[in-house]
Amino acid sequence: MDQNFVNQIKDEIKPHWGELGWVTYKRTYARWLPNKNRSENWDETVKRVIEGNINLDPRLKDHPSEEVIAELTNEAQKLFRLIYGLGATPSGRNLWISGTDYQKRTGDSLNNCWFAAIRPQAYGDSHIVPAYLGPDKVAVSMPFSFLFDQLMKGGGVGFSVVKDNIKQIPFVDQKIDLTVVIDKHSKSHDASIKVGATDKDEWEKSVQDSDDYIYYRLPDTREGWILANARLIDMHFNDTNPEGKKKLVLDITDIRPYGAKIHGFGGTASGPMPLVEMFFDINNVINAKAGQKLSAVDATDICNLIGKTVVAGNVRRSAELALGSNDDQDFIKMKQDKDKLYHHRWASNNSVAIDSKFDNYNPIADGILHNGEPGVVNLELSRNYGRIADGYQAGIDDNVEGTNPCGEISLANGEPCNLFEVFPFIAEKQGWDVKEAFTLATRFAKRVTFSHYDWEISRQIIQKNRRIGISMSGIQDWILSKWGHRVVIGWEDAKDPETGKDIKKPIYDPEIVKTFDGLYKAVVKADEDYSQELNCKPSIKHTTVKPSGTVAKLAGVSEGMHFHYAGYLIQRIRFQASDPLLPALKECGYYTEPDIYTPNTICVEFPIKAANADNENFASAGTVSIGEQFATQAFLQTYWSDNAVSCTVTFQDEESKQIAPLLHQYRHTIKSTSLLPYYGGSLKQAPKEPIDKNKYEEKSALITDDVEKIFMKQNDDQKDLELVDQSDCAGSACPIK
Repeated sequence: MDQNFVNQIKDEIKPHWGELGWVTYKRTYARWLPNKNRSENWDETVKRVIEGNINLDPRLKDHPSEEVIAELTNEAQKLFRLIYGLGATPSGRNLWISGTDYQKRTGDSLNNCWFAAIRPQAYGDSHIVPAYLGPDKVAVSMPFSFLFDQLMKGGGVGFSVVKDNIKQIPFVDQKIDLTVVIDKHSKSHDASIKVGATDKDEWEKSVQDSDDYIYYRLPDTREGWILANARLIDMHFNDTNPEGKKKLVLDITDIRPYGAKIHGFGGTASGPMPLVEMFFDINNVINAKAGQKLSAVDATDICNLIGKTVVAGNVRRSAELALGSNDDQDFIKMKQDKDKLYHHRWASNNSVAIDSKFDNYNPIADGILHNGEPGVVNLELSRNYGRIADGYQAGIDDNVEGTNPCGEISLANGEPCNLFEVFPFIAEKQGWDVKEAFTLATRFAKRVTFSHYDWEISRQIIQKNRRIGISMSGIQDWILSKWGHRVVIGWEDAKDPETGKDIKKPIYDPEIVKTFDGLYKAVVKADEDYSQELNCKPSIKHTTVKPSGTVAKLAGVSEGMHFHYAGYLIQRIRFQASDPLLPALKECGYYTEPDIYTPNTICVEFPIKAANADNENFASAGTVSIGEQFATQAFLQTYWSDNAVSCTVTFQDEESKQIAPLLHQYRHTIKSTSLLPYYGGSLKQAPKEPIDKNKYEEKSALITDDVEKIFMKQNDDQKDLELVDQSDCAGSACPIK
């Protein structure tokens, strides 16, 4: 992209930063530029991202015509205008990775989240294949390796432990005697010994000439960690342990120490200590089932232990969703074991798979009241419906087995979500025809499907489905600004057609219905046209609503379909005490204080005003009814999203009795949902605290300058920029990058 064009747009357009926008960008998506000794500026990020994406167009591989080059150059310029102004944005993952050398090496890294079925599978023609297996051998370890790999690349993973999957795992044939060794010269020696490792010299003296063990020295790579874990798992099963050995020795000497730089994805190393703990914990889980079969709880524990280890890797924030059978009480109640919950079971959000015939919602509602789980995922709807308005289409998406961790994309085994997000509220302000914005979004996401994918199961399903997820955020802002009211304009008394029970049926504004229907059709048309250009299949599904925590903050819009947390609020963000942004924030007048929960951490308060906060029809998560939230999700699933709609419904104590009836009422409409009580910022230093207009104005008056301007004046040494508590999704379900 020509730099003169970039400079021209910078003069013409001002990015629509939200009140947290620039700070969130600078700490989250601005990559370090070693040759300039600073981090990226927004125009440099946007340029990198677009060039990385445009070059995925397969027509550019072999002597592209002048017409193709001209077409894509023009499109790149339109995308730059759209994204630079924050009328739309790719997923947070693309903002971080697109256009980097890491993208070229690891195509998987462009996708936020993945799904894996936990059952024995072959590795196939993948970048990771254990030498003792080969590509065609079915192994219990394979889905765990897939999950480990994607989490290590910064993605989230949904996984299925429903009974049909778990019953395919064979009996555990034998216990494994595990030893982890480390050389005394390693910088991690003493710390590793404390968590169970053995001094290598001492171990070598003890084994002498014995050869009754398998020895593996882990290379200092992501693949080394994964292969070691695969060997550990597979040795428990005779079919993948043909030598019949019962002792495994893992040598962690070469793993870089705590704090060392990670040059691929970014961040700093955790050292081998969390990995040592994981090996022993997973081995204990499987050893305890010798002579028996692993359960859904055991499989979830293994995934959670992997996730816990990945979280220790600093920048990577593990996100998992475990999907179990709705009649598996051990799975449903597994988080009631508080010791295991605090040790590792916190690492996944747990949901149960249902169909439209399911009607036992009371136990689910009871679980939600006690700990916010389980969520529900209706696989039958996802397999047989796109948008609900388009009616039943038998087997339209028949390979679906689960979802990504946030629930907005129904996925097949090995398949990723592939997201791009438009902010219609901002795009219209900046003069865009919203349909054109969604067309550009569609083409961007389509190109991502032509990335190189590391796993054979992923390549096969991506080529088959070409699934994309074009989302929108600021939905509540846009509807209220454009139409003057919310999407639900009334209610009518009705009868449930199957039970005959009285229900309240929502009434939607027909103009809003027409608008969303037209935008959906514009996305489908854009995909059909571009697919014809690229000589590939049209995407199996196209649209979604993602929860959009961090990305929505860039433009300052409401997150996904959610209502603002409050009209006015204090948003608290945690910073490392050494973060170079802190001096600029303090100079600008933002209130800062030590974090009461974590040492060496500073809590900064940002006063926030929601768009339309003074509108008489404004509603927030603290005031909107549970019924209207369900009805809004149903509207979007009916007229906009052919994938799914991510929604965390908030409810007040007095609304808890409505949970089961509403889940039942919308069983034929909503593909996945979760619920949480509305806390209202009652905790000390709560991330979000509702305030009134006067307090907002009082806090805002103390902010005397622009943090971006002040920061640029100061020493731009940003090597220590580190996110503490932000997430890419509302509710912290998905990873930051």
